[in-house]
Amino acid sequence: MPLQKTAAVVLVLLLLTAIVPIGVALEWGGPSGRALPSWELKWENTTAPDAMKAAASKGDEWIEVIEQRPMPVAPEGAHAAWLRVTVPRLTENSALLIDKVFGEDIKAFLNNKLVYDLQGKNSFSGNKILIPLSEETSGGQLYLWSSGGGSKGPGIEGRILVGNYGKLLDYYIKQDFMDIVIGTALIFMASILIVCSLFLKKEPFSSALLLMLIILSCGILVVVYSPLLPLVLRSQGRLTELLFDLALFTLLPTFTLYFERIFDSSKNRFIVPFRKFQIGYSLFSLSLWILNAATSYRLDDIYRFMTVSVVGILMIIQFVFLLTLAAIYAYRGNSDAIIFTIGFAVFALLSLTELSLFFATNQRYHFYWWKWGLVVFIISLIVILGRGFARNHEQVVEYSRELEMFNNDLQRSEKMEIISELAASVAHEVRNPLQVTRGFLQILGERSGKKEKEYLQMAVAELDRASLIITDFLTFAKPGMETVVQLDVSAELRHVSGILLPLAHMQGGEIELKLQPCLYVLGSSSKFKQAFINIIKNSIEALREEGMIVITSWRSGDQILISVKDNGEGMKVSELSRLGEPYYSNKTKGTGLGLMVTFRIVEAMQGTLEFQSKKGEGTEVIIKFPAVDPE
Repeated sequence: MPLQKTAAVVLVLLLLTAIVPIGVALEWGGPSGRALPSWELKWENTTAPDAMKAAASKGDEWIEVIEQRPMPVAPEGAHAAWLRVTVPRLTENSALLIDKVFGEDIKAFLNNKLVYDLQGKNSFSGNKILIPLSEETSGGQLYLWSSGGGSKGPGIEGRILVGNYGKLLDYYIKQDFMDIVIGTALIFMASILIVCSLFLKKEPFSSALLLMLIILSCGILVVVYSPLLPLVLRSQGRLTELLFDLALFTLLPTFTLYFERIFDSSKNRFIVPFRKFQIGYSLFSLSLWILNAATSYRLDDIYRFMTVSVVGILMIIQFVFLLTLAAIYAYRGNSDAIIFTIGFAVFALLSLTELSLFFATNQRYHFYWWKWGLVVFIISLIVILGRGFARNHEQVVEYSRELEMFNNDLQRSEKMEIISELAASVAHEVRNPLQVTRGFLQILGERSGKKEKEYLQMAVAELDRASLIITDFLTFAKPGMETVVQLDVSAELRHVSGILLPLAHMQGGEIELKLQPCLYVLGSSSKFKQAFINIIKNSIEALREEGMIVITSWRSGDQILISVKDNGEGMKVSELSRLGEPYYSNKTKGTGLGLMVTFRIVEAMQGTLEFQSKKGEGTEVIIKFPAVDPE
């Protein structure tokens, strides 16, 4: 695994290692105080609290509620509830904390005196009530009024704690503070993501936009669901309900669409209709909210049923459906699907468990663990998006490499074309004067003295060398095969080896043949021999003591492969990259035209050359030709 990916995985694991224990500690660390074992409850059908009347009511009208037991179900027509608790013995700076109270209008009376008033701040997960108490109130009775509360109705759940005011306040704040931290962090992350995505192209921008909507919706859900929000907003009214519903209506179809885009699931005959149904249902729910608001919220019961009960069931179906699809893709080996499945499985299992508890407790269960599963899942989505960007980057790098290779080939082709035109136009004109000059020099040599004859022989040798260069130019200019025949590769290579074996012996080397029989290619025998003479001759000249050249041929699929490998001096990478260029050679008197001609001959035979070499370890040349079946 690359270093960057390893670092990213370690960072994510460290974040999870740090965050989850913090959340567990905040949730289960427990406050410093003692819980009251029981209290009394009385239902009311009025909308205005009267503490004196409640205190004067008969004892049989009150219902005893035991801690950690489900709250009694409200009877038909009950619009409010009274809670009565006897204040235990107190010390200085004491307080009473009620863990969860449902209702839009909450008031607390102590000795017929109003000591707490909270209006229009109904929380989805219930309000926490912290009431300061003095030592003089010990043994008195506290009456708590709650009315409204939406579909949950009025009532008190959770625990009633009595203890030091400062410690209870600390618990009051920190228990749900992580909700605000997680939610605002997600909202901030979505804001950063949308700003960064503005610089992306259309396709990655759409993926980033969908992920931004998912993260933003999740952040709003976490913040709005937090019981700490009423402390932040002085007057929220229906604002939090609208934000929560809008985030939920956006999240569900966007999440399905993002899943569809990640795994290209558009071919699935179920996911597209399901996604369209989600979009339609979200628009229907939004229209129902507008109609409910226009009728002064007289359709609350219908609206809450459609957006709480029905949406909850749809969420369960969506989680199970998408988790099953992700598991199928993961089973097929899709790496993104494996990451998605792990993250989504954590989120879905926690959410399904809490949703089941929510419906099993008559919608009074307080969701908590879903937000931690959400953090894990969003991290997995970000990892998948990052992997997509990394793949795009790798493709760009690969395209850049291919473009560079194409440009190099183009430049080489242009050079070869210029040299070819120059060779074709000049070679014939130069060769004739050289032959005439050579003839006259030979005649002069026969009539000259010993010293002059030596100089004339050197001149003739240089003219012959120039003639060979011109011959290479002509071969380069016209590499085409005059007569194309079927060549027996083994026979041709044995012939070339026989020609060059004495030269190898002079260099102190050997030539070893490992030739597979019945290998045939199409080409010109003379050009084939010329190409391999140039290659093998270069290997011989690179040999040192106890040198060895191994010539191997074999068939692979529809190609014939020929390897010429030596243990000579070898070459650097910079030298390898320049092979085949005109006038580039590692030899003192080399012109570079031999390999250049070899490249042209192999290209004319529809073949390719590949050089592999290390300095001091030798060089291997692999030539590939199209194979033909013997006639």
